[in-house]
Amino acid sequence: MRINAFSDVCLRALMLLSAAPEGGLFTTQAIAGGVGTPYNHVSKAVLKLRSLGLVEAVRGRGGGVRISAAGRAATVGGLLRELDAREDMVDCESPQGDCPMVNGCGLRGALRRAREAFYRELDSVVVSSLPHQSQMAPVFVTLLARRPA
Repeated sequence: MRINAFSDVCLRALMLLSAAPEGGLFTTQAIAGGVGTPYNHVSKAVLKLRSLGLVEAVRGRGGGVRISAAGRAATVGGLLRELDAREDMVDCESPQGDCPMVNGCGLRGALRRAREAFYRELDSVVVSSLPHQSQMAPVFVTLLARRPA
């Protein structure tokens, strides 16, 4: 199973924010640099994470984004379920129209069950438990070095 690029960016941003010092605020630009993804992609991801209540935004000078209590408790499976807007994993259409086998198709149901099993396996993985000091320390050193004086 493969997650989409948007879900990947959301997971990376949430991991970075969960590894930040308690209450640490980061601009969307800093998050983009920290996760190695273009600003516009991270901006959309942060908006979605905010709408889900997983991050909090502080406006004004010195503002930024930080992880919320709900974000600290979020699981990978739960987040991916929220972000996956696809109804079906396969397109039952061709250039000539709908697949002639679409009625009573067993493949669609089997793939739906497989996707749910994938998410269920990730329901026990808390996003904030994933980043480790050894992987995040260089990221935060780079982010701090980029801050304007």
